[in-house]
Amino acid sequence: MANLWNLDQFKPRHDIVMPGDTIPAMFWNAVARRGDTTLMRQKDLGIWRSWSWNQVGAVVRDLAMGLAARGLQPGDCVSILSNTRIEWVWCDLAVLSAGGVANGIYPTDAAAQVQFLCEDSSTLLVVVEDEEQLDKVLEARARLPRLRGIVVIDPKGLSGFDDPMVTTLDQLRAEGQAFDRAHPGEFERRCQARHAGDLAILIYTSGTTGKPKGAMHSHRSLLTAVHGQNTTLPQDERDERMCFLPLCHVAERVTGLYASLYTGTRMNFVENPDTVPENVREIAPTVFGGVPRLWEKFYSAVTISVKEAGAVQQALYAWSLSVGHAVSDRVLRGDRVGPWLRLKYRIAGIASLDNVRRFIGIHRCRFLATGAAPIAPELIRWYLALGIPMLEAWGQTESCGISTAMPPRGMRLGSIGVASPYNEVRIDEATGELLVRGPNVFMGYLNQPEKTAETIDADGWLHTGDVGVADADGYFRITDRMKDIIITAGGKNITPSEWENELKFSPYVTDAVVIGDRRAYLTAIVMIDQENVEKYAQDHDVPFSNYASLTRAPEVLALIQAEIDKVNAKFARVEQIKKFFLLQTQLGAEDEELTPTMKLKRKLVQTKYADHIEAMYS
Repeated sequence: MANLWNLDQFKPRHDIVMPGDTIPAMFWNAVARRGDTTLMRQKDLGIWRSWSWNQVGAVVRDLAMGLAARGLQPGDCVSILSNTRIEWVWCDLAVLSAGGVANGIYPTDAAAQVQFLCEDSSTLLVVVEDEEQLDKVLEARARLPRLRGIVVIDPKGLSGFDDPMVTTLDQLRAEGQAFDRAHPGEFERRCQARHAGDLAILIYTSGTTGKPKGAMHSHRSLLTAVHGQNTTLPQDERDERMCFLPLCHVAERVTGLYASLYTGTRMNFVENPDTVPENVREIAPTVFGGVPRLWEKFYSAVTISVKEAGAVQQALYAWSLSVGHAVSDRVLRGDRVGPWLRLKYRIAGIASLDNVRRFIGIHRCRFLATGAAPIAPELIRWYLALGIPMLEAWGQTESCGISTAMPPRGMRLGSIGVASPYNEVRIDEATGELLVRGPNVFMGYLNQPEKTAETIDADGWLHTGDVGVADADGYFRITDRMKDIIITAGGKNITPSEWENELKFSPYVTDAVVIGDRRAYLTAIVMIDQENVEKYAQDHDVPFSNYASLTRAPEVLALIQAEIDKVNAKFARVEQIKKFFLLQTQLGAEDEELTPTMKLKRKLVQTKYADHIEAMYS
């Protein structure tokens, strides 16, 4: 692939692609311009169905007027409790077009969490995906006096259910059509009711250190990030992307959804989170953003497949990858890739790399973007060897997603890139903390002025909590979270994320948490990759009856010890892991130990497994 050295594809777009100073203004201008071209697709029962800009616009208008008919006033909040699907987008745009404030709730949240989020946001109406999510709201509604109605997207299983507060999305749309006919001009008035500086959406933090905090973003901060993203990673109507991350998260909401509406990038919604590997091969996106866990899974799948292949295929893969690394190393140094190496690379593509890219589904990708969590530099290097630039970005919910990004024409492994053009980033000289300032920074935390004051100082700098360094060229590198730095009993400062990221490069490890603050040595809590470890056990005749017995098998413990030994060899003795234990529970999205992006919650894990930790130090 010529992508690695053909960097003209990244020519920045500094013009305004689609005018509008609010999200609905931008969206409706796009509908008028793009009309009957395809905006989104979704796979349902094995069949892909497409919706044009005009078709989506018609649905959004009906739903917006349905919300108005239900009493929604400008500034009122509507919460959406659903997995990522096209109806989520319709409802979000309808809320904003009606002048409301849109808030997302993770579908994995329990009823008590749903109650808190609806109460804190003064939610007037809740849109739920199905019967399962409806039950959570019904359980909480007696303690939500402000709640006026519940809208169900998929009413399957509710044919005999009758509740005056509950309606379906189709019924809401019919109400909106009638209301629209009876109130000419009301829709246009609603679309113009909010201004650039007004609150548009709430994005709640995960709440790992207390109750979730509602980050308030204005239309201005959202569009600042969207416009700025196109100056670093330009997209247009020819591009395709896959929608699968939670729309409650800032990455999918802002850098995915709103950026696609702005640029005209076609959105393809997966069937469900479990079908992502299959759907990506069908969609073959041209731009692909994801979290490190996704890239690790793809890498692991390829690694395991190569191990199962014959000797000839293994040799071809090894040779092809070595050629890919030779090309990527030259590109990283800024050196020219000569004709002989280009020829070898084409041969490597035919021999193996083309098949690897197609196996993953990234054979049409112009670039991959990674963020939301640290990633091992060697993993990025592997994707570069495949011929596709992987560009790391860094930001937070509070900074609207992206504050720094890796420039395609100056990639540096281990770095999060340079400051995005719309904000300033600097290192606090006293603490080493990264600070961000710009129009993309949020308005503050809803109902929590004290927390807002702690986070944004008097000069407008956002205190991110991330510790980092910057080089002379303005490239930043995250070393750790301020609260996560370990100081051993011997007084040595340890950055746990560096060791953890190296171990997660193993196909047998999903995540790890390093322990050792004020301790004599370091230990680790490890979560195995179930699929790959199970296959290892089957291939090596290791007996096991369930997940827990798998984690206790001596052969599996030896396997993980060998992976830890490989990582330990890269670190000084004081930074090496002396003991570890494997989590014996198979964790999923609904378990409290994991964040919505499937990362282990460091503080919670340390508290919940305190007895296991103490045993490693006894």
